[in-house]
Amino acid sequence: MEDLKLVLDLVLAVTAAFAGGLLAQRLGQPVILGYLIAGMIIGPFTPGLVADQHSVSVLAEIGVAFLMFALGAEFSLGELRRMGLVASVGGILQILITMGLGPLLAPILGLTFMQGVFLGALLALSSTVVALKLLMARGELQALHGRVALGILIAQDLAVVPMVVILPALAGDSTTLAQDLGLAALKAAAILIGAYVLGTRVVPWLLQQTAIARTRELFLLGVVALALGTALVTQAAGLSIAFGAFLAGLVVSESQFRTQVIAEVLPLRDLFASLFFVSVGMLINPVTLLNQIGLVALVAAVVLVGKTLIITVIVLALKLPGRVALLTGLALAQVGEFSFVLARIGVDRNAIPTSIFDLILAVSLVTIVLTPALLGIAPALVRALERLPGVGPRFTAPVEAAAETAGLADHVVICGFGRVGRELAEALEQRGLRYLVIEYNPLIVDELRRRKVPVIYGDAANPAVLEHAHLDTARVMAVLMPDARAAELAVHHARMEHPQLDIIARVGNARQVNQLRRVGASEVVQPEFEAGVEVLLQVLRHYDMNERELIEMVGGRRDAFYQRPLVDEMA
Repeated sequence: MEDLKLVLDLVLAVTAAFAGGLLAQRLGQPVILGYLIAGMIIGPFTPGLVADQHSVSVLAEIGVAFLMFALGAEFSLGELRRMGLVASVGGILQILITMGLGPLLAPILGLTFMQGVFLGALLALSSTVVALKLLMARGELQALHGRVALGILIAQDLAVVPMVVILPALAGDSTTLAQDLGLAALKAAAILIGAYVLGTRVVPWLLQQTAIARTRELFLLGVVALALGTALVTQAAGLSIAFGAFLAGLVVSESQFRTQVIAEVLPLRDLFASLFFVSVGMLINPVTLLNQIGLVALVAAVVLVGKTLIITVIVLALKLPGRVALLTGLALAQVGEFSFVLARIGVDRNAIPTSIFDLILAVSLVTIVLTPALLGIAPALVRALERLPGVGPRFTAPVEAAAETAGLADHVVICGFGRVGRELAEALEQRGLRYLVIEYNPLIVDELRRRKVPVIYGDAANPAVLEHAHLDTARVMAVLMPDARAAELAVHHARMEHPQLDIIARVGNARQVNQLRRVGASEVVQPEFEAGVEVLLQVLRHYDMNERELIEMVGGRRDAFYQRPLVDEMA
């Protein structure tokens, strides 16, 4: 029976996660909340069935590794280089300033100044898993605030390494601090160099060999070995599992097999990542939570308000729009998984009392539960801030139109210059057609200006920005921003001022189709549905159907999808 213990723990955790997630979804709550409650139910602090905490935690670590590996595979090194300033300067500033919240809370919690610094470090770390899962679920990971959040999260993950060395030493009397830091830096450098060599020489060759064999299980085994193997190496070197898995994903992102790798790893990511939240729930003692409810509420409020304000101000200082800054702050306004690791080390080395570990767990639960609600009210909060006198002009990206935009006519207005926007622009250029780009990522704007492309720096959801786009003489407006609310506002404002303009909008999921049509989109495109239609066409051509039949069938399916009312299950 002992040999089956891990299997029994896995079955219990997965069953509890399924039941909790299903119940939360039926009640209109985030599934994350269901997973956390499921973990509390099967945890050691509640009566009934109890799963082994260590076994579930190990499975949860695998989930974090797969999540970060898939994320690294989806982002190219070029994209990360463009976000380097945010990740380095913004991430470091966020950590240092947020650490200042700890000493402010120390007298209330009965801590010394140095223990307060340790507490501030715990509060500074956000949850990579929670933030990325929420942004992916909202279709905003590719939006500018999603990429900014990713950059700051990467900086936080890297900061865990010196924190593990420095913080316990500051609370004690370690005399080898400089030596330990130097050793950690050497390990990190060696891993980065090794990853570069493997990524440019070894990994592409290995993936090619498994692909040539056309054996799916070999390809999947190679991908899993790469993700977990790299994560294990980085953990052994004192770095985080998340960083190692992300590094492995970046290596894959530069290969021709990136799409297939992502497709293979996504089911594993979703399964094991849910176990992470179950493992967090298992650590929470409901009795302790109730006994410390006052302190928990106070610290949670400080974290939610303090981190949101700190990150918002830092991102604004980096000359990014206020809307991006606020959404980034709200996405990262929670206490994360690495705080548990750091807190446990602090307790083991007598740097902080055990009560702080319990407090951090409770505050993490509260902030994780409230983060989805905060992101839900973010659009209304953005609109309210933009209307405030004196705040609105600073909060909204300044409108800056390049000289090339003057006198444009019969052109295409491209709102959002991501992957789809770039494809459209390239096709228009090849045919000698004129276009204008509206983009609020200053790095992309600089790139376009160097290429002498007509561009407006600003948020297309802002009517003041649209006024500079010459919509009265434009042929078409293509709304391609990944942020659903921003796309909706851009379509609405353009339609109100220009009733005859053709507006084509991309939506992230099926539930947004009707909404964009209601606010004025002439045509709506949903990428996943269009990919399905294309696959269907390719399959049916093998059955000798003539083109007329295929066109009629595709037209009927498109009419049914884009015109009729949609239910949530279609998303």
